[in-house]
Amino acid sequence: EMIVTIYATLGIFLMLAARDPLANRSLIWFTVWSSVAHGGVMAVQSFDGDHNMGHLGGDVLALFAVAAVFALLAPRGAQAAAR
Repeated sequence: EMIVTIYATLGIFLMLAARDPLANRSLIWFTVWSSVAHGGVMAVQSFDGDHNMGHLGGDVLALFAVAAVFALLAPRGAQAAAR
């Protein structure tokens, strides 16, 4: 599906960004906020009938977990100023 292609492309660029996270902060923060936005939309849509409730406990939590991990590991503040 299309979303798999988008996430595969994002994953490749995140692996490249891992070589120099300070120079690629915007991509890292895009990943954080796009995951939060996607998870938020999916959370709302999961209440649209029983057939979507499985997304709430799986996909939505995974998207929020990805956002949290990237936000916690993202360089900021003193790390960015030291560069």
